[in-house]
Amino acid sequence: MNAARSGNASAADVNVMSTVGLALVSITLLYGIQGNAQEADRLGSSTILWMVQRWSGSGGDLSHGWIIPLVSAYLIWRKRNQLAAAHKHPCVSGLVVVACALILHWVGFRAQLTRLSLLSMILVLWGIPLALFGRAFARQLVFPCAYLLLCIPLSFLDGITVPLRIFASTISTVLLNGLGIEAMQSGTAIYSRAGGGFNFDVADACSGLRSLLAMTALTAAYAYLTQDRLWKQWALFLSAVPLAMLGNIVRIVTIALIAVAFGTERAMKVYHDYSPFIVFAVAILAMTGIGRLLQRPKPEAPIE
Repeated sequence: MNAARSGNASAADVNVMSTVGLALVSITLLYGIQGNAQEADRLGSSTILWMVQRWSGSGGDLSHGWIIPLVSAYLIWRKRNQLAAAHKHPCVSGLVVVACALILHWVGFRAQLTRLSLLSMILVLWGIPLALFGRAFARQLVFPCAYLLLCIPLSFLDGITVPLRIFASTISTVLLNGLGIEAMQSGTAIYSRAGGGFNFDVADACSGLRSLLAMTALTAAYAYLTQDRLWKQWALFLSAVPLAMLGNIVRIVTIALIAVAFGTERAMKVYHDYSPFIVFAVAILAMTGIGRLLQRPKPEAPIE
């Protein structure tokens, strides 16, 4: 009897592995080799390669994209015990998800919207485990798969660069004047009213977009790993935007302070190149501080 059960289990494992292998091959064909019609003559026909090349370009704003799949894989590895213990049975809903994802991929290919194809790939990656192993298994993979959405290059981000630059310039000018350093703003440029102090422009690379995207990815993972309630996770995740902007403003203000103290040349050629670390240092310290505040237990009510 035990030998028969063992044989059945082994056969089931072989069937599952064969199905998973076939699914991975299909995904590779659909997204790794073919599937991209947007700029195919220049970037090739691979949907995944199109995304990777965007990570390498965009002035480094999307360079954190290389880390996100690794973080997602780590999150799945951390759930290995829950995945092993989950009740497994095939689920028809998974086939529906995969079918809808493939339709979305077809639409993205025909309309030359590669981002839709990338979205469909993430749905396929989640839909296949749902179809093979059921809801309890797939529920453990919701966040690791959703986290992959941060890999997708978003075209509208280029449009918010100028507003970010203007906002950072405005707040930095207010802070400098508050510190007693007379400064004035003209568009995205900041000038010293005293003359000879500093004169620099907040360029696209200094808009804070790069730190905003990186902090969004970092804060999402940190919130998921450290917070035990959904509302706390969302609160910490949404704090990524003001935290990244805070770090960038601190960077701009300190560049101006260095220029006043040691000259514009030292501020722009020496300190400027290393100041991005300040952005992340300030933002990460603030993020961990907010995370600890959210982790604080509620005070117990006094016993009357």
